[in-house]
Amino acid sequence: MGIGIGYLQQALKEDEMRQILVQTFQESALDGKRVLVIIPDSTRTAPIPLMFRELYNLLGHKVARLDYLIALGTHPPMSEEAIAKLVGVDAHERQEHYPNVSIYNHHWSEPGVLKTIGVITREEAAQLTEGLLAEEVPVRLNGMIFEYDQLVICGPVFPHEVVGFSGGAKYLFPGIAGADIINFTHWLGARLTSTLTIGTKDTLVRRVIHRAAEFVDRPLLCLALVMQGEHLHGLYTGDYIDAYNHAADLSGRLNVLPVKHPFKRILSMPSTRYDDLWTAAKAMYKTEAAIVDGGEVIIYAPHISEVSYTHGALIDEVGYHVKDYFLKQWERFKNVPGSILAHSTHVKGTGTYDSATDIEQPRIQVTLATSISEERCRKINLGYLDYRTINPDEWEGREDEGLLLVRHAGEMLYYSPEIKQAVK
Repeated sequence: MGIGIGYLQQALKEDEMRQILVQTFQESALDGKRVLVIIPDSTRTAPIPLMFRELYNLLGHKVARLDYLIALGTHPPMSEEAIAKLVGVDAHERQEHYPNVSIYNHHWSEPGVLKTIGVITREEAAQLTEGLLAEEVPVRLNGMIFEYDQLVICGPVFPHEVVGFSGGAKYLFPGIAGADIINFTHWLGARLTSTLTIGTKDTLVRRVIHRAAEFVDRPLLCLALVMQGEHLHGLYTGDYIDAYNHAADLSGRLNVLPVKHPFKRILSMPSTRYDDLWTAAKAMYKTEAAIVDGGEVIIYAPHISEVSYTHGALIDEVGYHVKDYFLKQWERFKNVPGSILAHSTHVKGTGTYDSATDIEQPRIQVTLATSISEERCRKINLGYLDYRTINPDEWEGREDEGLLLVRHAGEMLYYSPEIKQAVK
């Protein structure tokens, strides 16, 4: 049975959070065991330093190992400096005060790191996806998990463009997974579209992830965090389905904001925690459904100078396009990884493509006001604005004019029910 507390109007007190953890682990037989905690990287807001300390206070002196694996998905490995910031303790302090703790990056593209734990057959894939994708999916995870007696997922639950809400078993797939299931789930999410997926608790992608998680043969505990901004509002523990469900319910009330009327233009300012467009594009995903047909979202992020540190060359080759651009030219694009196609369509948004005339018509305009050059923006099929010509303060309080300013964009979902209904 799960344990948890969540609040709408106030943050969770540290003592309450601590008591939930005490109750969660009080009957666990972990003395002398090896425990691996799977945590998000720095692109997710979460009190990871607090959780790091509390888990050590509870478990560190009785377990053989209390190690951490960063669920990077396909994000670049974190440097030691970045890891120190993530957990709130540098390498020297960890060696001195946390002697049985090590922290590892996940490496999704290194075959020697991965282990096949199962296969989703074509028939089962078709059933899970209601016929959208019928492909055999090898399920590969970081082989480190088999060196431990207990796995613990610890991370936040936010509206998410691919799976509906992040968290739970998503920290396994794509968090510590191999390319096959990453590409499959992301392209599935793109086929369903971000607009219709984001902020939905039960999605086809979530069902695929839960099926894949059934292949994991290690005890698996989930600590699902619910944030609003920098504040922890909820913590739910238990199995990965139950904890996720409770956390997604609360996150949906805290992090989903219906707007009365869609806007003509949105200046969406992603947090500096995102260091390339691959991650900062959440500023688009979380505002797309709040923009009128023919409107514009401007991603204002002067600090960003790269499209993707991992996938930039391939994105330069493919560009950003609506879903039908790929589906109606499938022979041309069928060998492009599904995660690339998915990212492309999520950033470009919904729209149409006429293969007879080669005319692509996105529903909205997506414009970059970043340090990515105008030439590169045009090459990848996105709009360009010189960020130096924009003063975000001038966008404040102009909602009645059809303009919206979103600061720290990327975790709060803005949407208009009429836009979401029209996209259906």
